[in-house]
Amino acid sequence: MSRKQPATCMDEFDPHARTVEQALAHIRALTQPLRGMERVFLRDALDRVLARDVPARMDVPPERNAAMDGYAFAGRDLGAGGETRLRLAGQSLAGHPFTGTLGPGECVRIMTGAVVPEGADSVIMQERVEVRGETVVLPAGTGQGENVRLPGQDVRRGDVVLATGRRINAADVGLLASQGIAEVDVVRRPVVAYFSTGDELCGVGQPLAPGQIYDSNRHTLYALLRRMNVEIRDMGVIPDEPEAIVAAFTEARNTADMVITTGGVSVGDADYVKQTLEQLGRIDFWKIAMKPGRPLAFGRLGDALFFGLPGNPVSTMATFILFVRPALQRLMGMEPQAPLTLRARCLNRLRKVPGRTDYQRGILSQDETGRPVVSTTGLQGSHVLSSMSRANAFIVIPREAGDVEEGAEVDVMPLEGLL
Repeated sequence: MSRKQPATCMDEFDPHARTVEQALAHIRALTQPLRGMERVFLRDALDRVLARDVPARMDVPPERNAAMDGYAFAGRDLGAGGETRLRLAGQSLAGHPFTGTLGPGECVRIMTGAVVPEGADSVIMQERVEVRGETVVLPAGTGQGENVRLPGQDVRRGDVVLATGRRINAADVGLLASQGIAEVDVVRRPVVAYFSTGDELCGVGQPLAPGQIYDSNRHTLYALLRRMNVEIRDMGVIPDEPEAIVAAFTEARNTADMVITTGGVSVGDADYVKQTLEQLGRIDFWKIAMKPGRPLAFGRLGDALFFGLPGNPVSTMATFILFVRPALQRLMGMEPQAPLTLRARCLNRLRKVPGRTDYQRGILSQDETGRPVVSTTGLQGSHVLSSMSRANAFIVIPREAGDVEEGAEVDVMPLEGLL
């Protein structure tokens, strides 16, 4: 677990904490999509962001094909009222189409996805027919033009199948493959440099010295950044020494598109750190009216965005999800989407101080009627990392609200896909 957050310059720099909405708007205004793209093979395209529109090269399906197993025939051969008898002329299989033209009074056995032969315009499912040797009997009431997929029914040649700014998912990979596309142009991945500060932090796997704790935040950040599919530069733990901090900020500023730090410094060093950051760039705000995550810093270091995340582990994750994630999406050329929220009945009484937006850890489930309910994970201290591990949602309590009574409806933000 990372250290308890001490008093820092972040607690005193801005006496007027910004609301979550104000902070998001400010960050968005200062975040512009990256320039530069690269071409990648389709198998490497998952979770990359398209740098340009992808037009369809061909119709999908490219030819008429059967929507089910059955028999292909011409509607003109249907009887006026009773059953229809047709001669079986062959078969059409996926990858092995019937090569002739269907003559009057003929049909072919056909499989799902197989090409509908010339001369046919209808397919009847196999369960509805009676086969007597080479004769296929269609029942009265058989329809014409049914169960045939037309060329371009899914995708038309020239249509934009995937647009610029789309993050490619597994279904998109399949769609691109269906067009015979082997490579795509994607936005280059943002370079994110990050480090922790503090002499008390110890690397995972190393023995703890007296007064030390393990640096969990760097590993949490690494996992969160991996999920975002960015280029990661882990700069390690920087000691609480002015020269080391200046060197770390300078290197990060010169090599990354975004710089993230976690943890505070002692009050005595705080003014120096503030001056260092202002010398190398600028800090726009230090406080957010939210819990956990109040001491969040944002600004610029040269051309790089800067986020100073709180040292407490839950605060680190909350501020990453709410602020860093949408900034990274914007850098990658995406239109950031606010995390999904839904309404659920709260099973506990929750304490809340008006004047800040709370993101309390919760467990989202369903009651016996199938309606969503949410319960607290218990202690809500921003140092209680285990509560974040147990949680599958944030219970979002608005800034102006006070305590939440048991049974009240609350906003819930599922964490699936965010952690």
